[in-house]
Amino acid sequence: MYDFKPAAPLDTEALYRELLAAAEALTADEPDGVANMANVAALLWEFLPDLNWAGFYRVAPAKGGGTDELVLGPFVGRPACIRIPFGRGVCGAAAQQGATQLVADVHAFPGHIACDAASASELVVPVLRDGAVVAVIDLDSPSPSRFTAEDAAGIEALAALLAERV
Repeated sequence: MYDFKPAAPLDTEALYRELLAAAEALTADEPDGVANMANVAALLWEFLPDLNWAGFYRVAPAKGGGTDELVLGPFVGRPACIRIPFGRGVCGAAAQQGATQLVADVHAFPGHIACDAASASELVVPVLRDGAVVAVIDLDSPSPSRFTAEDAAGIEALAALLAERV
């Protein structure tokens, strides 16, 4: 049986290779997007050190109608903001721009939404299907500058794998 966590400390490239293999194994034959997001949030928590939040926000209709917004999806960590408008905070910027947001200091990010005051850095990667954002993967850390370009590339590969599975 696969344990779904790294067996030993790994370099970044090997860590993301194992994370992708685990995500592939868990989501390949499961059509339920929420179940897949839940398992991948747990994988992120197990594989990536120094996180205080790991999970998803899904694109959904705004409460009361109107423009789509991000709505909290499966995650591991403290309770979080439930709804985030496109363009607001790091997650909203990633959704609006359809581009990865790698933020070394969230307190310097214009419009940052502080769901957890302990968060110091953040990595948010959009999940794109047919060119449209369907979700974002959100990682928070209590350490400044926790995330690197290698982390961004690894999570972007994960987002591509999940595009048709969430």
